[in-house]
Amino acid sequence: MSSKLYPLILLIIILVFGAWSGIKPLDTRLTWVLEILPVMMALPVLLITYRRFPLTSLTYTLIAIHAMILMLGAHYSYAKVPLGFWMEDWFGWTRNNYDKIGHFMQGFGPTIYTREIISRTSPLKRGKWLGFISIAVPLAFSAVYEIIEWLASLSNPTDTEAFLGTQGYIWDTQSDMFLCLLGSIVALILLTKLHNKYLLKAGS
Repeated sequence: MSSKLYPLILLIIILVFGAWSGIKPLDTRLTWVLEILPVMMALPVLLITYRRFPLTSLTYTLIAIHAMILMLGAHYSYAKVPLGFWMEDWFGWTRNNYDKIGHFMQGFGPTIYTREIISRTSPLKRGKWLGFISIAVPLAFSAVYEIIEWLASLSNPTDTEAFLGTQGYIWDTQSDMFLCLLGSIVALILLTKLHNKYLLKAGS
């Protein structure tokens, strides 16, 4: 498939999925906006920088998957996503853990995004330091996101309850950041060699 056609197809899929996500979300409109905000912020940046700095197909694919996970969670407000209820039955859990998929992906995807940007824009060679920074950046964003959730809960406790998605679990914040860390490590283990091939094609 053409390197130009593939990102366009992914963009169309994301736009269609996003439109569906915004149709009668199960919680408040504010919750939906807060949950989908990362996609709303990232998409214009990707479109503006596409011609000057196109990313690899692997990275665009991960971004699309990440976006759809967020938009699905936004539509159902995470605690009510059907997949989470199915997993609850399969594994005998006591809560809907779909949000944990989102936090795992919060590390899995951004680790590759970070690795690509640093590899292509800095003199840092591929190796341990690149791996360390590729993990550290998503973890930093994860921490910032948890702070945003906390501030949102202080500003409007009623409308942002679903946004927090703790479901009564007192270690929710800590487990969210741990899953981000786990996702980052898994991404490096599984995708480093494949990503290097894509970077080679991109001339980096």
